[in-house]
Amino acid sequence: MALNGIQIFKLTPKKNCKECGCPTCMAFSMKVAQGAMKIEQCPHMSDEAIASLSEATAPPMKTIKIGTGDGEFSLGGETVLFRHEKTFVSKTRYAVALCTDMDDAAVDAKLAEIPKVDYDRIGERMYAELVYVNCGEDADAAKYTELVKKAAGLGRTLVLGCSDVEIAKAALEVCKDSKPVLNGANASNYEAMNAAATGAGVVLGVSGKDINELYDTVAALEKLGNKNLVLDVTGADLKETFKNAVLVRRAAIKDQDRTFGYPSIVNTVKIAKGDVHMQAALAALFTMKYGSIIVMEQMTYAEALPLYGLRQNLFTDPQKPMKVEPGIYQLNGADENSLVVTTVDFALTYFVVSGELERSGVPLNLVINDAGGLSVLTSWAAGKFSGNSISKYIIENVEPKVKCRKLVIPGKVAVLKGDLEAKLPGWEIIVGPREAVQLVKFLKDMQA
Repeated sequence: MALNGIQIFKLTPKKNCKECGCPTCMAFSMKVAQGAMKIEQCPHMSDEAIASLSEATAPPMKTIKIGTGDGEFSLGGETVLFRHEKTFVSKTRYAVALCTDMDDAAVDAKLAEIPKVDYDRIGERMYAELVYVNCGEDADAAKYTELVKKAAGLGRTLVLGCSDVEIAKAALEVCKDSKPVLNGANASNYEAMNAAATGAGVVLGVSGKDINELYDTVAALEKLGNKNLVLDVTGADLKETFKNAVLVRRAAIKDQDRTFGYPSIVNTVKIAKGDVHMQAALAALFTMKYGSIIVMEQMTYAEALPLYGLRQNLFTDPQKPMKVEPGIYQLNGADENSLVVTTVDFALTYFVVSGELERSGVPLNLVINDAGGLSVLTSWAAGKFSGNSISKYIIENVEPKVKCRKLVIPGKVAVLKGDLEAKLPGWEIIVGPREAVQLVKFLKDMQA
């Protein structure tokens, strides 16, 4: 059988092969070719054959792990260029930059600011996962190591931006157990940097003055046996950086060139130093094209809200709708006596509706029950947002906690009013507006 142009093994059909989980070895081989099963699941393959085939059938981009514990992240592992082709695998991670050129007060202020952005959105924690510690030209080992220690105290995974081998070794001594990225290899120092990174057991970042030098340096590192790499594709300006990021990803995915089959780093600080708004715009660009780690000077809510929303939309399965957790969401200082409003658990609907409800300033309890992650009309048509499902959730979860007996339902399912009145005795069922934008006026008119 040939897989990815490589002759694998001669198929000999065997009946009732329980170990393979399929009726014949042919069926098993087809599942391996489609990515539905792993070659290691075949009990008839030798260790040598499994090792060879595992590499041949692996994604064109390696999956690289950085950090430890809760700070461990997977980078790379992608198999497609575009999200609509197949779900992306490893989401972009954002890093806030520190540098030895900063004074102590500025460093302390930034370290105090980083943890302030930390919130949940649709079951996903949104925060700056990484800290990029840059070594300035005038820094020595003592100064850089002290900055690394300060950054490590934040509990985030580190990326060490340092091309001086001796300084890098000193920094690794104080943080190697947390598995940082050592981003410092280039054409002039890759052998020494490789020794430092492999000795500490950390991922090595590689850069080049242009795309050709980057390719040659990566190839040289692979000859030394190091395939635990990330590629710093940051160029002299935006145009070159964008070109590098796209060419590296296309070479790996489309051309199956595994020399470029590694995750990438994009440092927006180098491209737009001092302009945090431009850096935020560039971070959005390279979240889509194709940064695995994106470095910025700061991460406040102004940058975080659009970036994390974009990332969450991009790195979720397009065939599985994003849902919010069922529950009672108290808005505008609501309590047990506040009005009850309900809608579906489809994330987009929830955020549009909750935004308008918050804008109204009216205290209320927003009740979300499981509607399959579908929109109002779609979930109603599918029987998931029905009189039965709403009333059951209200009786079991809302009545024990909320004293108010007024329930506002979406105007698009006004047909449920009679059914809900029959199933929820003692409740006043109020038909709300058909569109979320009308909620503010509707609620204020109710109060009047």
